[in-house]
Amino acid sequence: MKKKSFAYIFLIMAISLSSCQDNKKMITIENPTAQDRPEEVLVLKRDSIEKYYPCADTTLLPVLKNGDSYVPQQIDDTDLNDKWDELAFMVDLKPNEVISLSLSYIKASEYPKFKQNTRVRLAVNDQAVTPENDDHDGNYREVSEYEAIRYDQPFKVVAQAESVTCENDKICFRTYFDCRNAKDLFGKLIPDIMADKIGLPSMGSYHELSYWGMDALHGGSSLGCGGLAMLENDSLFRLGCTESYHYNKICEGPVRAMFVLTYGGWHVNGQDLSAKERISITPGKYWFTSEVTVSGFEGEKQLATGMANHYLKNDPFTFDATEGYVAHGTLDKQSLNNDTLGMAVLMRADEMTTIGRTPDTDYFAAGNRTVPEKEFSQAVNSTCYMAQRIKPNVPSYHYFFAVWGLEDSRWNSLDNFKEYISQEAYKIANPIVVNY
Repeated sequence: MKKKSFAYIFLIMAISLSSCQDNKKMITIENPTAQDRPEEVLVLKRDSIEKYYPCADTTLLPVLKNGDSYVPQQIDDTDLNDKWDELAFMVDLKPNEVISLSLSYIKASEYPKFKQNTRVRLAVNDQAVTPENDDHDGNYREVSEYEAIRYDQPFKVVAQAESVTCENDKICFRTYFDCRNAKDLFGKLIPDIMADKIGLPSMGSYHELSYWGMDALHGGSSLGCGGLAMLENDSLFRLGCTESYHYNKICEGPVRAMFVLTYGGWHVNGQDLSAKERISITPGKYWFTSEVTVSGFEGEKQLATGMANHYLKNDPFTFDATEGYVAHGTLDKQSLNNDTLGMAVLMRADEMTTIGRTPDTDYFAAGNRTVPEKEFSQAVNSTCYMAQRIKPNVPSYHYFFAVWGLEDSRWNSLDNFKEYISQEAYKIANPIVVNY
């Protein structure tokens, strides 16, 4: 009787495993708006997939098709525990369109491959020398995890292009991987992924215009292009010079790239805080998403982000981008190529607290010489910023935009830039609906 029971169980398991590959289920994707929604990236959580369509064989992976064709997609381990957590995929939707996708399981070896449209890269040269003599040989190795040099240790450039780069086909953002921790911007003239090449001796100086683009922004001691600070008593305390600064790569692929920066010992007005920022980017967008979680305090605080305003002659702008969202930004001939550069931050209106502008004081010249090798001051200057209300251990979200007039002439118009922000804000506020 026991043998028969075991045989029965084995038969059921065999049928179950076979059905994972032979059968499929349908999900519907609905555009709730009257807008075209090209290159929309959606995410299915593992728990939801397995609840809707369980599969006993955990070696198989879920996959989506539109008719007979696979949609661009990737399987991601977002909590870095060596098990997949999310299926991210991309679809194009017409106004109010509803499409059906089939969900099935396949072997990992058979998973479809797509063009890589996003990239996250931190490459280091452990033998890199001090900035006074940085003619190293460019032997960088990419790492998926790394700890930055402590702020109280001798400064030296270790990372290729000095930074973590986060790139899609439109733009390349970067975050300095040292105690400065400012964000910066590579403007792009071609859709190719360039993060592997920028900053190598063979590519020449990225401060000079090349076929692919250039370092378009002068950051100095500002917040650059989306850097973070805490606003306390009308003063900005930069998220930089922390006791620890750690990088983890999460994913990259055809539909999204993502990484996490973790900070310990962030000293803010006598307080010892910790912070984690998760940055993600998707194809076709001139912006990235920043998810920031701060701990070590009680009640509420104001987290600020903003943009350098060097060379800015036009006034910054603020407007209601769509219902429930407000944008604050700049657009002027402020690139290092003396052409138009636009930057803006978008966040929920009910979380926005303060809009401000720092003095243009040269704090480095005044004696606040945090990194003499880079003429960098921890005190924030030359920045237009917007702050949002945050609570301890609760993620807050904002979206940072950057456009370059040399890449596309439409960005020479403030109206065009604001219209683009409004269109993207409307999509963020009205997400695509997924029904199992």
